[in-house]
Amino acid sequence: MSYKTIDGKMHAKVIKKEIQNRVVSLKECGWIPRLVSITVGCPPPVCIYVDNQRRACEQVGIEFENRSYPDDVSQLELLAAIQVCNVDPRVTGVILQRPVPRQLNLSQLQNAIHPSKDVEGMNAKNIGNIVYGDYTLGPCTSLASVYLLRSTGLSLQGLEVVVVGHSEIVGKPIALLLVEELATVTICHHGTRNLSMHTRRADALFVAVGKPGLITGDMIKPDAAIIDIGINQIEEITPDGVHHTRIVGDVDMGTACDVAGWITPVPGGVGPVTVAMLLKNTVIALEKQKLRYEDAMR
Repeated sequence: MSYKTIDGKMHAKVIKKEIQNRVVSLKECGWIPRLVSITVGCPPPVCIYVDNQRRACEQVGIEFENRSYPDDVSQLELLAAIQVCNVDPRVTGVILQRPVPRQLNLSQLQNAIHPSKDVEGMNAKNIGNIVYGDYTLGPCTSLASVYLLRSTGLSLQGLEVVVVGHSEIVGKPIALLLVEELATVTICHHGTRNLSMHTRRADALFVAVGKPGLITGDMIKPDAAIIDIGINQIEEITPDGVHHTRIVGDVDMGTACDVAGWITPVPGGVGPVTVAMLLKNTVIALEKQKLRYEDAMR
């Protein structure tokens, strides 16, 4: 069976082009999108994420600023920093980079970002809005994953979907987004008995666990669409004894490709579209702020 690769980089380019046009329109009206990134300590992987976000913003004309704080920053200090962004009209979007040190309460910090500037879609209000069919500022990874499923051309209504992973920012929002499309959704997690019994009946399978090789070809329904959200760094040794690292997903590509109809590669699948959705949310946030201002001025 020949499978089709769902090219996240290609889809991200299409989304960015649309965003670029919307940014131009906003700037012509005097509205400048400006995304502020908040980092704590900035470990190497986070620094890479920030650089990627900066480059992506530059590509579409969004101003980007990273505000970095030391590892020992207190909860109150960081809450104050977020509040400064909330009340600054020049800041139109805020993203808190994860992970943060253990002494910090991530949930409290995430919910401190005003919902109208929460461009990563992590505030409880924005996640909760999905229940009511409003996902304009939904979690970026969830929006990206569902976007890529739509790109296959499969009709979502009545589609049998299995989501492996039930996190608040990926698995659960994906399920809610798909229920809104009238798909039939099953969520699996570490308490699920006989995981393969569920995955084998899925027309579309989302996997977001962080466990390399969790899903193998014998666990997949023939011709199913596989959206692999996992990002795992594994160590390998070449035949000549050289150690190196490789990025893989949660799906065993070697066996899954023999069965799946569509599959997202890792890297190059969900990741690029997630960044594109962050840019899109940033523009949507500013467009909504502009509308509120114009309504208030009438």
